[in-house]
Amino acid sequence: MPPLTKLNPADTDLAYAAAQCVVQTHQRLVEFIKAGQTLAQIDAEVGRILKDLKCRSCFQGYRVGRLPPFPCHACLSVNDCIVHGTIGSYTKPLVRGDLLKVDIGVRYNALIGDAAWTYSIGEAGDESRRLMSCGREALRRGIAAMQPGRPYLEFAQAVQNHVERECGFFCTRGLGGHGIGRDMLHGPPFVSNSVPTFHGEWSEATHRWEPGVLVAVEPMIGVGTGATKQSRNEWPVYTADGSNAVHYEADVLITENGPRDLTEGMQDLPDIVG
Repeated sequence: MPPLTKLNPADTDLAYAAAQCVVQTHQRLVEFIKAGQTLAQIDAEVGRILKDLKCRSCFQGYRVGRLPPFPCHACLSVNDCIVHGTIGSYTKPLVRGDLLKVDIGVRYNALIGDAAWTYSIGEAGDESRRLMSCGREALRRGIAAMQPGRPYLEFAQAVQNHVERECGFFCTRGLGGHGIGRDMLHGPPFVSNSVPTFHGEWSEATHRWEPGVLVAVEPMIGVGTGATKQSRNEWPVYTADGSNAVHYEADVLITENGPRDLTEGMQDLPDIVG
């Protein structure tokens, strides 16, 4: 694993400000989203909010490998789309009961904030309510396990035990959290939501949390499977069986005294909007 980037004390307040720009964007957006809207309308509203907050999307134009530049301000993923949904990947208006994952990443004073939440449009059935509750609690338990000096593996154990043993859902395999920092959206370490099943699957699993490390951790959970599917040249990632999924993400700074959630306030967001 490449050397970890650690925040210096001067950057801590800036990182918190960037993370809170994401929180404020979500807080404003929940007053806007409703049934009948398209992802294009919602993404345009994200752009307006970011401009008002004097920050900008760190997703729009982002490139990974052979994928095209990401075309949107936010990742907007509906129902069986787990992450990285685009406005072109789902063009129908949202209807009541749809599960919408909103992942917002910003650059503010060169620091990155990156956090996601799942919303049900207008109403939520029993399964969706259980799935959202599972995702919120998995994130809470995972963060609590991120103690300095403890292995990354304990985050995955906390998340996976709750999701799979207690709730009967599935952590999506191969997807996970990542380091963030000054002008860095995706860096080491990789933080899996599930424990490795073979040698080398997650080489960082036994590494230990160190003060100063800032990561975006993000449980992604499917109803029927942890397997995924993705077209070779397109961004969205889907559940392999077409079942619904949720996605929750927070920015966590490891301190001498334990984990600090820089995206505090996200936990107060509603499950149901519109």
